[in-house]
Amino acid sequence: MEPQDQIFEIEFKGHRREFFDNPFNLHIRKGDWVIVEAERGEDMGFVHLILNKDRRLTILPENPRKILRQAGYEDRDKLANNRDVEIEALSTCKEMIGKHKLEMKLVDVEYQYDGNKMTFYFTADERVDFRALVKDLASTYRTRIELRQIGVRDEAKRIGGYGICGLKQCCTTFLRDFEPISTQLARDQNLSLNPAKISGNCGRLLCCLMYEQNHYLETTRKFPEVGAEIEGKQGRCRVVSVNVFKQHMVVRYEDGLTDNLSWKEFNQILKRREFIQKQKAGNGSK
Repeated sequence: MEPQDQIFEIEFKGHRREFFDNPFNLHIRKGDWVIVEAERGEDMGFVHLILNKDRRLTILPENPRKILRQAGYEDRDKLANNRDVEIEALSTCKEMIGKHKLEMKLVDVEYQYDGNKMTFYFTADERVDFRALVKDLASTYRTRIELRQIGVRDEAKRIGGYGICGLKQCCTTFLRDFEPISTQLARDQNLSLNPAKISGNCGRLLCCLMYEQNHYLETTRKFPEVGAEIEGKQGRCRVVSVNVFKQHMVVRYEDGLTDNLSWKEFNQILKRREFIQKQKAGNGSK
């Protein structure tokens, strides 16, 4: 595949990712550091993903910006210096926030590679009038200042971390967009509604609750509802629970005994019952 037939996802600080074109046919591999075209000037990041251009890929932008060149050692040194400036700016901005008595929590600072822009990410419960803060920051750093309010899930994505599964957070590895998550998903999956067990580092419900939801819905549709009275292997019984992964339900008979009834066994009972009813209907018509 030729470079011009590919599109490159570049990752910047805080797991911020954007797609870029390769109009100069540079031979770029995954993990390479590159200088790219920014909104105003140039920025630097590394190649996170390489995709073949395909009209079916809805995630691709219509007019992606350009990869300008591969980054060298001097570029890396400059980026390292920018990181030092970001650490200092984080501390300075926190002091200014206290001085202006603003109800906001500073999360991160991102200094564009060429120094043309400095972005301050923060969270807040309500809208914040930060005009005076922007003036102070602009006079201190002599560059374009942008304050961007983000949500707590975006905060967790920028900071990074590990989930209760022991793996890196989904939002910092492969998730592109956050989907609405409700406690109904936990109920459908028979999970404990204990917030500590179904919440992520952001304090919101786990994004992974969405991954198996369709499987749960498709499987549970095949079985009777919990509490329904059905015909089991040993007579009439009531459905106690459904095990989605083992494809069986736990049933309780009138004498109190419980048993596992698989989807295959339940289907056989239904077919046998249907066959008997047809025979009775046929004998009655004679």
